[in-house]
Amino acid sequence: MRIASVQLEAGPNAEDNVAKVEARIRDVADSGADLVVLPEIWNLGYFAFDEYAAGAEPIDGPTMSHLQSLADELDLYLHTGSIVEADGDDLYNTSGLVSPEGELLDTYRKIHTYGYGSREQELLTNGKRVVTIDTVFGTVGLVTCYDLRFPELFRALVDQGADLFLVTSAWPIPRLEHWLMLNRMRAVENQVFLAASNLVGQNQGVELAGHSLVVDPWATPLANAGFHERTVVADVDLDMVAEARDDFPALADRQFDLSYDL
Repeated sequence: MRIASVQLEAGPNAEDNVAKVEARIRDVADSGADLVVLPEIWNLGYFAFDEYAAGAEPIDGPTMSHLQSLADELDLYLHTGSIVEADGDDLYNTSGLVSPEGELLDTYRKIHTYGYGSREQELLTNGKRVVTIDTVFGTVGLVTCYDLRFPELFRALVDQGADLFLVTSAWPIPRLEHWLMLNRMRAVENQVFLAASNLVGQNQGVELAGHSLVVDPWATPLANAGFHERTVVADVDLDMVAEARDDFPALADRQFDLSYDL
């Protein structure tokens, strides 16, 4: 399968951001992409906290509906990146996976909202559900940005059968090395493929790290977008997940009968 990770700068106008994303998706569809991954809160810009309430949408609102139509038209899987989802009185950081028929297969509400230099914890409600989705290629697990620092979530995804992690993110540049390391670690310790899409450029005075990437089960980067607006593409064979686990059976050596209490 061919995975494309879209890296872009989120501007102040949501309509312009939607148009930019649509153009990127159409371009990569022409190159034969089977799955496209988008960044975190790309339509508003992650750090546009004052816009969250006004820019929030229900899950069947215009942004998700537009992405569903695109996936259907272009016959590809589309990881929607995340939007600010409005559900009653609560707001969530919500991503989803759309099928090539335009069906929203499932959604994931970010479990670990972020507080360091961010108002996300103040404004948004934490998700409560670990989400994996079966596709024709394999089982994918959805995670968002700060989730990368919590390895227990990724173990839960693997225990639900995930062989590909999809990461949507708005990771700032001061912790770029953490970004590069954590994506590779989450892949290698769980022996899965990982595709991550990050914002880049400036958003509300914050510089984003870019470096959207695709990583294989041995922690080898197959593609990296660097510091610029671009889309990176990698061809992956998910059969390599089973091969890696057979060759180096670390997951099979887990000791479930030990509580690890010290």
